[in-house]
Amino acid sequence: MTDMAELQKRKMPINLAIVHVEPDAFLASFMGWLEITAYITAQRTGNAVVPIDGVTPALSAADLASSGVQAVANDALFAFCMTAALKADVAAVDAVEAGLIARFGTEYPGVLAITYFRAANDNPILLEDFVGQAGRKWLEGDKPPPPLRAKEDWSAGLRFFEKARKSNFNNEVLYPLARWTRERWGVIVEKEPAFLHHIEDNLPILREALGDPRNDQAFIANLLLKAAPAVDMELTEEYEGFLRSIARR
Repeated sequence: MTDMAELQKRKMPINLAIVHVEPDAFLASFMGWLEITAYITAQRTGNAVVPIDGVTPALSAADLASSGVQAVANDALFAFCMTAALKADVAAVDAVEAGLIARFGTEYPGVLAITYFRAANDNPILLEDFVGQAGRKWLEGDKPPPPLRAKEDWSAGLRFFEKARKSNFNNEVLYPLARWTRERWGVIVEKEPAFLHHIEDNLPILREALGDPRNDQAFIANLLLKAAPAVDMELTEEYEGFLRSIARR
């Protein structure tokens, strides 16, 4: 089996674990994902030693602590925490964290990713800060009061969208995010429209956006674009163009 074929073979189970928020499946596929990505990276930089038996090499403690492996681990764990947050499934995050601590100790690969979803941060700066704080609230069931809910959900959805597009698991996060976006804005339009701006103008526009049956990034981008005036969010011309370009199929 070629290394790229092995990559695809090992990515499939972790993809499914992230999409469906399955902690046991994630834990079972996590190490294999780190091994194959580390090996392919070493190949590309000319530092790989081809194994005689053809088996992807295991990672040493030093390998696990390296910046490259940590980056891959953080990306995978962040993606899992995002889809868990979209389902408000704090038990899944707890299970993954407990499993990793049991295997690697408290300084497990990817510990930084979970930290973003655990600790309160009143001064978010990085994109990860904003996503982690929104995710933490969802995992804890901490909902803003109705007058602020639509605007906070719009902002959180935008941050999740931006982060998902940068991940190795972009499709695996974007599909659950699209479903969450559809469900949440369906509720806002039908049950919580009183706190929207210019209701008469914006409700038909939002209903039209929700009429798109496909749960993909184009749907998310279009909804964010059309919902911005309803929550009194002013987008720059450049960012509007960015969302429009993605919304086109």
